Amino acid sequence: MITAVVRAFRTRMFHLRTCAAKLRPLTASQTVKTFSQNRPAAARTFGQIRSYTAPVAAEPFLSGTSSNYVEEMYYAWLENPKSVHKSWDIFFRNTNAGAPPGTAYQSPLPLSPGSLSALARAQPLVEAQPNVDKLVEDHLAVQSLIRAYQIRGHHVAQLDPLGILDADLDSSVPADIISSTDKLGFYGLDESDLDKVFHLPTTTFIGGQESALPLREIIRRLEMAYCQHIGVEFMFINDLEQCQWIRQKFETPGIMQFTNEEKRTLLARLVRSTRFEEFLQRKWSSEKRFGLEGCEVLIPALKTIIDKSSENGVDYVIMGMPHRGRLNVLANVIRKELEQIFCQFDSKLEAADEGSGDVKYHLGMYHRRINRVTDRNITLSLVANPSHLEAADPVVMGKTKAEQFYCGDTEGKKVMSILLHGDAAFAGQGIVYETFHLSDLPSYTTHGTVHVVVNNQIGFTTDPRMARSSPYPTDVARVVNAPIFHVNSDDPEAVMYVCKVAAEWRSTFHKDVVVDLVCYRRNGHNEMDEPMFTQPLMYKQIRKQKPVLQKYAELLVSQGVVNQPEYEEEISKYDKICEEAFARSKDEKILHIKHWLDSPWPGFFTLDGQPRSMSCPSTGLTEDILTHIGNVASSVPVENFTIHGGLSRILKTRGELVKNRTVDWALAEYMAFGSLLKEGIHIRLSGQDVERGTFSHRHHVLHDQNVDKRTCIPMNHLWPNQAPYTVCNSSLSEYGVLGFELGFAMASPNALVLWEAQFGDFHNTAQCIIDQFICPGQAKWVRQNGIVLLLPHGMEGMGPEHSSARPERFLQMCNDDPDVLPNLEEANFDINQLYDCNWVVVNCSTPGNFFHVLRRQILLPFRKPLIIFTPKSLLRHPEARTSFDEMLPGTHFQRVIPEDGPAAQNPEDVKRLLLCTGKVYYDLTRERKARSMVEQVAITRIEQLSPFPFDLLLQEVQKYPSAELAWCQEEHKNQGYYDYVKPRLRTTMNRAKPVWYAGRDPAAAPATGNKKTHLTELQRLLDTAFDLDAFKKFS
Repeated sequence: MITAVVRAFRTRMFHLRTCAAKLRPLTASQTVKTFSQNRPAAARTFGQIRSYTAPVAAEPFLSGTSSNYVEEMYYAWLENPKSVHKSWDIFFRNTNAGAPPGTAYQSPLPLSPGSLSALARAQPLVEAQPNVDKLVEDHLAVQSLIRAYQIRGHHVAQLDPLGILDADLDSSVPADIISSTDKLGFYGLDESDLDKVFHLPTTTFIGGQESALPLREIIRRLEMAYCQHIGVEFMFINDLEQCQWIRQKFETPGIMQFTNEEKRTLLARLVRSTRFEEFLQRKWSSEKRFGLEGCEVLIPALKTIIDKSSENGVDYVIMGMPHRGRLNVLANVIRKELEQIFCQFDSKLEAADEGSGDVKYHLGMYHRRINRVTDRNITLSLVANPSHLEAADPVVMGKTKAEQFYCGDTEGKKVMSILLHGDAAFAGQGIVYETFHLSDLPSYTTHGTVHVVVNNQIGFTTDPRMARSSPYPTDVARVVNAPIFHVNSDDPEAVMYVCKVAAEWRSTFHKDVVVDLVCYRRNGHNEMDEPMFTQPLMYKQIRKQKPVLQKYAELLVSQGVVNQPEYEEEISKYDKICEEAFARSKDEKILHIKHWLDSPWPGFFTLDGQPRSMSCPSTGLTEDILTHIGNVASSVPVENFTIHGGLSRILKTRGELVKNRTVDWALAEYMAFGSLLKEGIHIRLSGQDVERGTFSHRHHVLHDQNVDKRTCIPMNHLWPNQAPYTVCNSSLSEYGVLGFELGFAMASPNALVLWEAQFGDFHNTAQCIIDQFICPGQAKWVRQNGIVLLLPHGMEGMGPEHSSARPERFLQMCNDDPDVLPNLEEANFDINQLYDCNWVVVNCSTPGNFFHVLRRQILLPFRKPLIIFTPKSLLRHPEARTSFDEMLPGTHFQRVIPEDGPAAQNPEDVKRLLLCTGKVYYDLTRERKARSMVEQVAITRIEQLSPFPFDLLLQEVQKYPSAELAWCQEEHKNQGYYDYVKPRLRTTMNRAKPVWYAGRDPAAAPATGNKKTHLTELQRLLDTAFDLDAFKKFS
């Protein structure tokens, strides 16, 4: 037993020594020949680089043929120094102790009678025992040095084209970066080690074909890779393969080479980018255009990303960007007709389309063309955006996800997105983080986005040192392991190389990547702004800065790639193109915003963009379909699937409802969704906890209680050839997720896309998407969208943050005129109303009406956003049920549900007509019954608040000639619906009667947090509603 342990210990020691032996400094003949004669071409440099070169001596007896023999001798010596000849013992001791190359060997003494004793007395050059520890320490030091450059080399890279600011806001040099030879001491090395040759670890590619280099050359190559005009941040990535991939792309000697043809293409693209801005400046010097001056390299950068992506199989690129450089991107990347851009500057141009339009640097575009580099078709879409920087990020992601979904691109190989950012916004806007956080979620991933930051090193007038706490504006990308490539924008070839690598990264790993174009802004925030007020020193330098086009042209001329006449001809050729387009633009008299549409729906509208009809078919279904969907909704369509006992009871209850030809809220939704799936309409429901439902009513995803992660979605088992149903719990985000779903809904009109808030109160976290995209999207950009917002709403004693979806805000943004009574005799009045409105706002009081409004959303011949205030307690309310009879063919969504009880039989006797919406109806009917006032008080429900149902309410008001008119709501008076409904009701009846109010008093908060106060307030509003003398004091 002891012998076995000893043997195992010796074996481990032998392997340890063998590993140490492999780290030993190589003898010169093993490296110097290849290193000195076959050194690959050094990577391109743009400044003075220290040169580490020195002759390396050779041991006289070593050659390639003897290396195996020497290696065997060395292993034997490590095991037992006495097992080899004394001369080998001395040689190996000298080598391990650090003897300079060429001096470790001592010629053996000639054989003579006294030679043995003389040899025994021979001393090694360096008095030392085999110093394995020192050997390992030196190699570990070199490995640490290499790793330091990989981690922190970007901190000393020359990134600022102005040369006045450190891109990381820190002028200090990290202690472990060798900026001078005295810093070698940090690693336990000194200047004498610079010419020592070291084995290179497998985690670097600086050796190229060589496996070992002198320390001096190691440092030089690391500086070339990491400390020039490119700064690479990637060592935080926790995937070795990805790190190795990046190292190989930036460390391999000579890898960043360009052909003369590539250089000429780059120059031509720079000419177009630069001269476009100069042309606009000459023609419209006093107009805001948010030009690209200072970062003209953005245009060739984007085209390089698109070229490389096209080469890798991408045929659809969806882009989002802020206003800076947008016109240039439209002209030179998307290839919008120049005359269409130039005519936008004409103040006399008339708008032809409906809506209010938007400024030219917010508009989008869709264009399909041939990519000249790859000779492949490519579709480019630039999404319209508001001035709210970064708000378009999740919208682009959602549209990209939808386009991937519809073409079956499950890995993102055909459709991709590019997002452009400003440095201040990228660091400052939280939506950037929310968007990044969606990037790898199964139902939200777009399989990698290329982010390009136009890093002006300033935000409007704010210095970056006051605008962010992080070293770089791009540090947010680190949370998702996205590599970040910082690059000096005045080095166009470095920019092109980085963009190629970024496109290849996305194609290879299908993950996000960031390109940080460190540049400057030649003008102020806009062309009218004076930046010298706040950044005098920076702008003094900018005034002296030579434009990048001029710099690069001079470089290529000096290299003989182009000559001066060729360069000047390229400029005059593009100038002529601009002048001719300018002349044509004067013929444009009408602005067609449809020409700027970013998401066309071919085939959905007529050729001139109009609906194919102005009618809506019945939204009812046959009883067979209702029954079939109900049966699937109340079962588990997968064998050997164990569900929770509580869920079994829920499904059983559903089954009983179906047998009784009745639906509750969950079943109504199920039937609306299921029937649309049968018709080929894709449905996507997204939001926090939507799979089960916040209130545990939906249960669209069943979970096997015995098998982890085994799930079943019965909705996808309804029909043999149905459309797919996607239901996905989102991250805990409103702004990002709602923006994403809005983008998804942009892609196709033949999909029902719904976002459900956990509680309606939380939608205001996404207010920017609602205010800037959903509400005015069609008016600004002629872009219809059929997204549905499900907002749980109701005053049920749950406190101020779980009660109100703020209906007053949605109604206040409706575009109808409260003081104008529309033509009620118009054919298809209700459909025309829907067509003219900016969005539809409903508060359904029955499951059946909820079913109809969901189906109507798709059956309409156009698309409008739909805002639904959904219930909470009504989900299980025994009276909130709908019979199949109200859902059969011929039935429709009811905009108004009139009184159908005893009061309606004798309308002349009715003293008060209460108008209400939503859940409060059930409180009112209960109270009316308790007070025995069913003949004196009529209750009418307004189910569709906007567009306002003038026609139907006029009938109701005229039906009860002697009745007082009162609006009843559970919300506070300054909230809810009252301020919206009152003036429209007055207009409906030509102001013949007052509209009284029964509800809670005005308040700052949406609801009380005290249960008793809540009930007291409820009783008070009910007392007011049924006290027939309550309003006499105001008459």
